[in-house]
Amino acid sequence: MTMITDITSIDNAPLTGECLEKLDAYWRAANYLSVGQLYLCDNPLLEEPLKIEHLKKMQLGHWGTTPGQNFIYTHLNRIINRYDLNMLYISGPGHGGPAVAAGTYLEGTYSEVYPEVSQDRAGMKNLFKRFSFPGGVSSHASPQTPGSMHEGGELGYSLSHAFGAVLDNPDLIAACVVGDGEAETGPLATAWHSNKFLNPLTDGAVLPILHLNGYKISNPTVLARIPHIELEQLFHGYGYFPLFVEGSDPAIMHQAMAAALEQAVHFLKQIKYNAIEHPGQERPKWPMIILNSPKGWTGPKVVDGKQIEGTFRSHQIPLTVSESSPESHLQMLESWMKSYRPGELFDTNGCLKKEIAEIAPKGNRRMGANAHTNGGLLLRELILPDFQRYAFNVNCPGIMGEGDVHVTGRFLRDVTLLNPQNFRVFGPDETVSNKLEAIFETTSRQWNADININDEYLAPKGRVMEMLSEHQCEGWLEGYLLTGRHGLFNCYEAFIHIVDSMFNQHAKWLKMTREIPWRRKIASLNILLTSTVWRQDHNGFTHQDPGFIDHVINKKSEIVRVYLPPDSNSLLSVMAHCLGSKHYVNVMVAGKHPSPQWLSMDEAVVHCSRGIGVWDWASNDQDCDPDIVMACCGDVPTLETLAAVSILREHFPDLKIRVVNVVDLLKLERQSSHPHGLNDHDFDALFTVDKPVIFAFHGYPWLIHRLTYNRTNNNNIHVRGYKEEGTITTSFDMTVLNEMDRFHLVMDVIDRLPHLGSKGLYLKQNLMDKLVEHKQYINMNGEDMPEIKNWRWKA
Repeated sequence: MTMITDITSIDNAPLTGECLEKLDAYWRAANYLSVGQLYLCDNPLLEEPLKIEHLKKMQLGHWGTTPGQNFIYTHLNRIINRYDLNMLYISGPGHGGPAVAAGTYLEGTYSEVYPEVSQDRAGMKNLFKRFSFPGGVSSHASPQTPGSMHEGGELGYSLSHAFGAVLDNPDLIAACVVGDGEAETGPLATAWHSNKFLNPLTDGAVLPILHLNGYKISNPTVLARIPHIELEQLFHGYGYFPLFVEGSDPAIMHQAMAAALEQAVHFLKQIKYNAIEHPGQERPKWPMIILNSPKGWTGPKVVDGKQIEGTFRSHQIPLTVSESSPESHLQMLESWMKSYRPGELFDTNGCLKKEIAEIAPKGNRRMGANAHTNGGLLLRELILPDFQRYAFNVNCPGIMGEGDVHVTGRFLRDVTLLNPQNFRVFGPDETVSNKLEAIFETTSRQWNADININDEYLAPKGRVMEMLSEHQCEGWLEGYLLTGRHGLFNCYEAFIHIVDSMFNQHAKWLKMTREIPWRRKIASLNILLTSTVWRQDHNGFTHQDPGFIDHVINKKSEIVRVYLPPDSNSLLSVMAHCLGSKHYVNVMVAGKHPSPQWLSMDEAVVHCSRGIGVWDWASNDQDCDPDIVMACCGDVPTLETLAAVSILREHFPDLKIRVVNVVDLLKLERQSSHPHGLNDHDFDALFTVDKPVIFAFHGYPWLIHRLTYNRTNNNNIHVRGYKEEGTITTSFDMTVLNEMDRFHLVMDVIDRLPHLGSKGLYLKQNLMDKLVEHKQYINMNGEDMPEIKNWRWKA
């Protein structure tokens, strides 16, 4: 940006007559195209009287927000041209698709990616027909629409995405339209605080445009019904300088919007200038625009005696036109479309007239062509240090470690150091709690509010983004990824559910963009879950829920990956793999507390590459078929399984036991269902076709049954996992409460191997007594028995 030093130089002069006429014509063209998308499948230029056969049988979409967004898009085009701005457009209001499609069609980007939607009569007909039509495009700003990096089908995330997009993009402006209905969602209401984290020197700018049109689907919106002064004070309190554009008269509104954008851009330039010339100044007040315009602006005023424009009735299809509707409705639709005077806008071939088309920016300055909205175009490979250099020395299985996540923190520290402009760590105030504090050896948390003397790791420039809102952190990261960068989201396992729906939408975005040839792959959404269900000694039941992985595997198999590494070296291997991957959602579940370590680095690399395998050092069936398969997935299940195996080996030395560990959870699926899945032959080779399988699992047991339901030996698979039992208790007692402890696992084996006879019966009774002893001991001493705490694996 070119910097200015004097904000009083703002050009508040009214638009010239010629410029005003062009802006209004461009806006009318966008509105005309938007109405056409809602209704027409033929006769796009209304060259003959409108007939029912020219209309779609099903008229689907949303009109209410569209004319206001067309108005905004038109004026943003003008300001981009005037100042040569690098700007992208985010459509926050639900189902604003007609506006974004119209805007990108008029500027030419839509036709460039869809040559069949050419800028002529035939192309306009295709544009109209494909909207909300089978085989066409969605009614919101979906991935099929150029210039979109934000789905918009679910409300609440636009502003977080916008701020994530401008991090480390100092010349980028994200113009983010926030619907007043959307503004009532929790994620959006929180996202206003993102301005406390933006560094005006190294980051770009977000220009929020709150679109007040008064109504949601059938209710008024809160922000539209509070007094003007209260609304103004609210956003001043949030740290913004609100600029109001209010009314319904197009001529007045054009002048007001042009002046507001002039002022906003000059504010942004001043903020940038001050950051360079006066570093260390107090946090700036960022400009925002509040556009108060009628819902369904320029549409039907009254239909069948009911007010439409300016009411909730304009939210979706404001005028029903079909064979069964009154004849007057068809005439009203024709009059509505002709009110935009299409003959003044398009030539006889259906092309936008040249003098009007001049409003649109050129080349990559067009918002639909901004490379940041197709982030894979800008993606640079991460520089990853050799993860094997961070290995924990495992000279024998079972040696105590310092915490798996703690070890990986040193690797992430150096990833952050090596990628100072395209990698960030996000989390809701849990980076230290989650034992990733090594990252702070090389960077700070980015923070642009006040800093007190006793604060730690806070600075205007940092690579860690923390706010106590899972929504906000996820949204920032998604915006960062969608614009071509890399990152990691770390979170307590139980509370990642807060972003279940956000994950849904991002996974859907990834799935859809895989199928669009002109979209480029972006970096994977990497989620590290720790502070897990099995280690919540002081937090208790509220912090115990491993169900996010159940939710994740519902998504398309080409998108999701779930890893449960059993120790530090395995987590390092998995983390390096995930950070280097593209276009997945990778979920990693790992412990942060000191725990036994099982694999050397070389062994971990081989095991993680396979994703599942027999641990021969823990097994004794090398020369014959096993009597029992002991399977495990997750760090605590692995510990309890190996402790159970040691008990079995001690009491039944002739019992043939195979230990199978699972790192890549989706290896359990059939190969036909997931690309990582095992084929039936390999699955049967591991788990046999007829032997009992005792499976200790990190999460809810039914997930394993679901993944293996169609396998040959499924009826013999018995799963132990979390079954919604928890309290403030010892770590081992958590496994006992859920019957996934070593003693219950051994008893399961005895129950499924009747040939163990009396020896098995007596051992089972002894283990039941041991469980009673355990409960008495922890109630008396507040910690686990020494034989549990001090247990170590012995071959």
